[in-house]
Amino acid sequence: MKIEQIYTGCLAQGAYYIESEGEVAIVDPLREVSPYIKKAKARGATIKYIFETHFHADFVSGHVTLSKETGAPIVYGPTAQPSFDAIIAKDGQEFKLGKIIIKALHTPGHTMESTTYLLRDANGKDHAIFSGDTLFLGDVGRPDLAQKAAHMTQEELAGTLFDSLRDKIMPLADDVIVYPAHGAGSACGKNMMKETVDTLGNQKKMNYALRADMTKEEFVKEVTDGLLPPPQYFPLNVKMNKEGYEDIDTVLKRGTQALGPDAFEAAANETGAVVLDVRHQADFAKAHVPRSIFIGLDGSFAPWVGALIADVEQPILLVVPEGREEETITRLSRVGFDGTLGYLKGGLKAWEAAGKEVDTVKSVSADELKKAMEEKVPVFDVRKETEYQAEHAENVILTPLDFLNDHLAEYPENETFYIHCAGGYRSMIAASILKSRGIHNLIDVAGGFGAMKTAGIPVTDYVCPTTLK
Repeated sequence: MKIEQIYTGCLAQGAYYIESEGEVAIVDPLREVSPYIKKAKARGATIKYIFETHFHADFVSGHVTLSKETGAPIVYGPTAQPSFDAIIAKDGQEFKLGKIIIKALHTPGHTMESTTYLLRDANGKDHAIFSGDTLFLGDVGRPDLAQKAAHMTQEELAGTLFDSLRDKIMPLADDVIVYPAHGAGSACGKNMMKETVDTLGNQKKMNYALRADMTKEEFVKEVTDGLLPPPQYFPLNVKMNKEGYEDIDTVLKRGTQALGPDAFEAAANETGAVVLDVRHQADFAKAHVPRSIFIGLDGSFAPWVGALIADVEQPILLVVPEGREEETITRLSRVGFDGTLGYLKGGLKAWEAAGKEVDTVKSVSADELKKAMEEKVPVFDVRKETEYQAEHAENVILTPLDFLNDHLAEYPENETFYIHCAGGYRSMIAASILKSRGIHNLIDVAGGFGAMKTAGIPVTDYVCPTTLK
């Protein structure tokens, strides 16, 4: 028996390759399926099943393409109603894979079709669970995403999740291995551990949601407390996972069109495409296509695209480091953004050589900010509210990047102001969005909050309610 976790850091997502006696099951595959097919072929194995723990909201699964390429059926849990052919497993239904058994345990609560898959080894012993978003390490799946589809409140869904965990998961032996669908950094939970594999016994000790003495009322309160609104792209990804999507090869062929500066500019004007610049933030600051949006590849790229570009059908034109065109389009497609029309051939050098206008973002050191703050200049923090509450610079106003559009009216119209995040990535995203909205009187703080602390700028953990929305 072979179990391999295939973890994608930028999505904090775990897919799984399970093999026994030359038969393979894939759990929650990513959009690009060739790695799974190549792995099975290299081992002389055949993909027999594709197990989906639920209709994912934070990424587009590769289930439809993988089934088409291999002929393997897609398996969902009870109540799932996909628009394509699939096996809708009954609670307790078993699937034989070589010498092992994979048993479907219906565990509703995160969504109503959510299912945990229990793997029993060749001796019939419970070995591992593939828990999807039902159970994370340190947390459980948020219960607010399926309210509309389930015709239930988040409190009712949380109560259902409590029952699923107590009836189906917690009775399992402590040595059972937990393989979740996500780790720290995912928006599907709020308190995940950095580890991606653990034993159920340790989770019973460490995970607040698995406390043995916890009442359902306590569980509902703790699980629903502090939930932030989900990213706007979540319902669109659910729809794609439920109804199907365009083949990724088609998406790549369309997106990898190399456009010269004139053609690139014309395409932007004619289609209303977002110009998405995925280079390093320092390069973007030095020169970029006016009104382009920066979201760098070397960060939490796909989740930020999903959070900040509301419409997955929005046409996109790329400014990308040479050689990373296909990577960028693939990572966009993982969260459902299939509308890439091409990329700027030759990058910013070609754009400037063609005499095209460029814009810049002024960036200063934390030491320069410290001097400016003595003059009481406005400073805005674009980190998350939890980061701000833990520690922030004195007299700095919180305007989280996730909800930047809700705070536009707070930025001074004429007075110069400064923005920062933790290290510089998010503040450059914020700067690009503000400039695309016509707000140019900003200065970015290089190195962010970390550099500010090093520079000796006073910090506090006191949260003034008037600065929070």
